[in-house]
This record gives sequence, structure tokens and C-alpha cells, in this order.
Amino acid sequence: MTTREQQVERILKAAPVVPVLIIEDAKEAVPLARALVAGGLTAIEITLRTDAAYAALEWVAGEVEGANPGVGTVLHKKQLDLAEKAGAKFAVSPGASPYLLDAAEDHAVPLLPGAATAGEVMSLLERGYVFQKFFPAVPAGGIAYLKALQSPLPAVQFCPTGGITAETAPDFLALANVICVGGSWVAPGDAVASGDWDRVEALARTAAGLAREAHNGSL
Repeated sequence: MTTREQQVERILKAAPVVPVLIIEDAKEAVPLARALVAGGLTAIEITLRTDAAYAALEWVAGEVEGANPGVGTVLHKKQLDLAEKAGAKFAVSPGASPYLLDAAEDHAVPLLPGAATAGEVMSLLERGYVFQKFFPAVPAGGIAYLKALQSPLPAVQFCPTGGITAETAPDFLALANVICVGGSWVAPGDAVASGDWDRVEALARTAAGLAREAHNGSL
């Protein structure tokens, strides 16, 4: 296993759920991240879907103790460059292209690339990626599809993301080839908009307990 993959493993194993965040106002990033970390969720994916994303990433990296801020929806080299400068601890892509994978090899920030088919999983595995994002998880086949991948591709561990809820997360986490799940339910838009950080912390704490129940320490 490469050093980058070891870094990804450490980050993803720290908690069963990776919050996937769309931050509209960078000022919300620090209190939001602090609430998530206080609840036990340390890996935080800030998606590049708003103009505030890089500033939010930089502030979380610099001000939130215990957080492992990552950047999501990475599509090309320039985004990796900017994410690295902003202090990202990991990067996530919805899929993978040869160009992006080549660019990732030149960056210290480890990449969690996305895959949705057995062929895509195999291609990533050939390049050394044993940790992969399964996206979009529910539309792409969900639990049944991940179960089907387990036997022929036992070396790969997935972080399924896309359509997973608080109610379905335990079923995904019970799978042997799932290291964690990604989801947005731990940071509801109305709670973030109103600054209800106690609610976010409570949701994070509940989510942080899922792996212990599902895997019973088997990771």
C-alpha cells in the first residue's frame, strides 16, 4: 500500500461518516466544522460547488483542531493545486480520468477517486487505489451492487456516497467492503443557515457511533 493510500485509510477509518458539505458562506465553515469534530466526525469534505469553497477549506484547515478537511468534486489539476495550497488533507473526485490520476501522482494530497462499475474499480486498482468512492451509490446499485463487488474485488474498500441517509447508512456500513460512507444529512441546510451548531453536533455524534454498532470493531 502506498503512503498516500495509508493516509486515506487513516482519515477514513477515524469515523464512519464523512460529511459532504456545500458551503455558501465561508464564515459558516469554522463553527460548522467545530460542531462536526465535537460530535466525532473528523474527516470533512468541502465540495467545490460554491465560490466560498477554497476559503472555507483554508479556514477549517487553519482554525479547527482535530479536523481533517478534504476537498470534493475535484475534476482537474488546477483544483488539486488550489486545494493543496488551502491545506486539504485529502481530495475526492466523483469519477476518475487518466488526466486527473496523472495529476494526483504529482501532489502530496491523497486522492479518493470515484468509481461506479467493476471496470472502473479494476482500472483504479491497477493504479494502486485500494480506497475508492462508490458514486452515485444508490442510483448505481447501492447495497446489492457493493455486495456483488466484494467477492471478485476483495482488495477494494469503498466510501459509498450519493443518496445515503441516516436510516440507510448502517446497512452500508455493515458491508465488509465499506470503510465509511459519505453523506450530507449530518449538516442540514436549515441548521447551518440558522447557526444551530448544537443540532449539528448531536447529529454528528449519532453518526459517529454507527461504525461501532455495524462493524463491532472489525475495521
